Amino acid sequence: MSDRPFWAHEDFTGGRPIRVEGGGIKIHSTKGAVARQWWSSRFLAVLEQQGIGGRLSRGKNYARSGQIVSLDFDAGAAVALVQGTRPAPYRVRIGMRVWDKQEWARIEQALAADAWYAAALLAGTVPPEIEELLGGLGLSLFPAGGSDLSLDCSCPDRTVPCKHLAAVFYLIAEQFDSDPFVLLELRGREKDTLLTRVREERDRAAGASGSGPAALGDLIDTFWETPEAGPPTPRPPDTEPDAVLDQVPEPSMRGLTDALRPIYRALADPEQ
Repeated sequence: MSDRPFWAHEDFTGGRPIRVEGGGIKIHSTKGAVARQWWSSRFLAVLEQQGIGGRLSRGKNYARSGQIVSLDFDAGAAVALVQGTRPAPYRVRIGMRVWDKQEWARIEQALAADAWYAAALLAGTVPPEIEELLGGLGLSLFPAGGSDLSLDCSCPDRTVPCKHLAAVFYLIAEQFDSDPFVLLELRGREKDTLLTRVREERDRAAGASGSGPAALGDLIDTFWETPEAGPPTPRPPDTEPDAVLDQVPEPSMRGLTDALRPIYRALADPEQ
C-alpha cells in the first residue's frame, strides 16, 4: 500500500482527465463570460460574494471540454456525473434549500396579485423586480448563504468547490440562461405546477370579488406586443407660412420683411 495520503492521488497530480466517450455535456461559451442573462450572471455573482466564485475558474476547462457526463435537476438539487482522471466519473451534488408549503403559498399569492411576473417567466425571462418581490416575503431567489447551499463531490479533493463542482456551476448558469424556471425548480416548484397554482389563485380571487384581474393567459399572449397607441396628438391650428415674420421685431432695413414673405411661402409649397 502506498504511504501517500489518499488525496495525493489522481486529480491532484495534474494529470489530464479521461475524455468522455462520444463527447460529454459542455457549455457553449468558448471564452469570456459564461452567463448571458442578468439572472445567471447574478447567480455566479452571489457565489463570488460567498467566497465560492473565486475558485470557479478551476472548473471552466472541464465545463468547456465536455467532462460532464450528465446533469439532472430536481426539487432542491442538481446532480451530475463528472469525468475526472479516474475511470469512474465523480458524483456531484449541488443542493439549494426548498421553500416549504407556506412559503410557496405566499409566493403564489404574490404572483397572482400581479400576473405580469408569471407572464414574464413564461415568456422566458426573469424580471429583476422579482428579487424585490421575494425579498418582501423574506426569501431570496439565489443562494443566500451557507445554510441555503450545500456542495458535495465524491472526488478526494478537500477543496470546496473542487474543479468538478465548479464545472457543474458553469453548466447550471448556462441552463439558467435558456430556462429561468430551473431556478424555481431548485426551490421546489416545477414550471407547470407553479403556473397552474397561480391561475387557480387568480381564479379564486376573481370568484371572491366578482371581477378579478386580467387572466394570466391574456397577459402572456400580449406580453411582447407593442402597447396600443393613445389618442392622436391634437394638431396645431393652420397658420400662414410667413406668420413667423410677424412675431419678430421689424428689422432696421426697411422693406426686408415684405421681401422675405414670398420666400417663406415658396419654401412651404415645394410645387411652386
